[in-house]
Amino acid sequence: MRFDIRSNKDRVGITQEILSVFAQKNWNLVAVEMHLYHTLVQFDENISTVEIARELEGIENITGVFEVDLLPGERRSQHLDAVLSMLQDPILDINLEGKVLLANSAAAALLNTDKDNLANLAFSDYIDRPLDALLPTSPTTIDLNCAGQSFLVDITPVFSYNKGKQSVSGAVLQLQSLRRLGQQISAVTHTPSDNTISLIGSSKTTQELIKNTQRFSQLDMPVLIQGETGTGKELLAHMLHEHGSRAESPFMAINCAALPENLLESELFGYASGAFSGAQKNGKPGLFELADGGSIFLDEIGEMSPYLQAKLLRFLQEYSFRRIGGEKEISVNVRVISATHRDLLAMADDKSFRDDLFYRLNVLNLQVPPLRDRRSDIPALCKHFIVRASEQTNRSVPQLSEAAMDILMSYHWPGNIRELQNILFRTVAMSDDDILDTQHIPLNSTIENHETTTTLNRFETWNEAQTNFEKNLLADLYPQYPSSRKLAERLAVSHNTIALKLRKYGIPS
Repeated sequence: MRFDIRSNKDRVGITQEILSVFAQKNWNLVAVEMHLYHTLVQFDENISTVEIARELEGIENITGVFEVDLLPGERRSQHLDAVLSMLQDPILDINLEGKVLLANSAAAALLNTDKDNLANLAFSDYIDRPLDALLPTSPTTIDLNCAGQSFLVDITPVFSYNKGKQSVSGAVLQLQSLRRLGQQISAVTHTPSDNTISLIGSSKTTQELIKNTQRFSQLDMPVLIQGETGTGKELLAHMLHEHGSRAESPFMAINCAALPENLLESELFGYASGAFSGAQKNGKPGLFELADGGSIFLDEIGEMSPYLQAKLLRFLQEYSFRRIGGEKEISVNVRVISATHRDLLAMADDKSFRDDLFYRLNVLNLQVPPLRDRRSDIPALCKHFIVRASEQTNRSVPQLSEAAMDILMSYHWPGNIRELQNILFRTVAMSDDDILDTQHIPLNSTIENHETTTTLNRFETWNEAQTNFEKNLLADLYPQYPSSRKLAERLAVSHNTIALKLRKYGIPS
């Protein structure tokens, strides 16, 4: 039972007089709180407001006794508990002995105990660091293994003051799961795609690629994506992740060609405290830790140094590793997706890429065709990129003229889809016309030279050059004359000749 004893004056000694009456009546008092004009009490037995008012009649300045459901301190505690329970990260308040003073529901779940049993639990029994590491003299962040899970811990020290001297009396700990941290980083750096830009098109090769990518997304195995620069390999990696069982977990990506060996190693594997000069004081988790439960995309894997190839191979054997300078073995559950524009099998033959690593990475394989081998997809890609460019430049959507489309269809596209996207964005941004014609296409002046140079450099014999010319000519014209008879009329040759050539070169694809 809880009661509010109200008074009309803040008189010295009034609470002492009230408690004296309760002691004389031998009422078991559980709690007392004092506030201006209010003395709040809690008993562990049934007592009525009438009884209390009668016994306190002789005390000056008391104006009434009222039953309440909670004491103010209890109400504050319940609200604080509700706030803490809303937080997904475990939060604990510990004392100098490492005993838990206060914790939220997430902390109780982590320690596998009821919330009511958390008080005075020895938190130091669940961690892999000495208690002193949790009691610094200034706010800090450390990495910590607690109850078998990896966390980054934000530590805020709690101080006590005695005779003007400040000393640490405990700490408030917020434990951030590395997996959740990886999800947050992934959410910021990567927006799930509602379409696969590189896979727009109805050609046979594109449809086959879509089919294989969707099939592989359901198989939780390493995937190697091979294709020229600009063909959309990273978008395929996103598709593999988003359509698989790990879609709700982190997706981390790194370009192996963009960093020197030592930086790439620390980005992938992280490092322990004091691992090297300039390292963060409390160490740093690597992408493999942050991607735990999800997928990691290693772009341009063919550029990885022999040393890191060996270290990656060891990781793929057990999916465990040590941070640079660390002694603890860390195990993670990640799906490795890698990509390259290089011929890794040829590199393995000349010993510039480990053949055992190649076979570890190449469990499933996706070959992304260059844009010149899927020319029939160019109109659909152009339409998509023009709409996107118009949205970004806040203008009406223009149309491509037939002549402009002919230019785009005849170009070799060494930069593949990325080059096509850039060209169309520049074309849309620089023109206000409703029809985009040949003069708007910035490639117009370079196509002939490019094609001539490409033809001269790529083929060693007359027959090779002639075969390539026939194949490209038929592939370019077929979308405009989509039957062997129409195409034969256009080229002024027999229908049988065109039919045989189309069959020979697999057109349409």
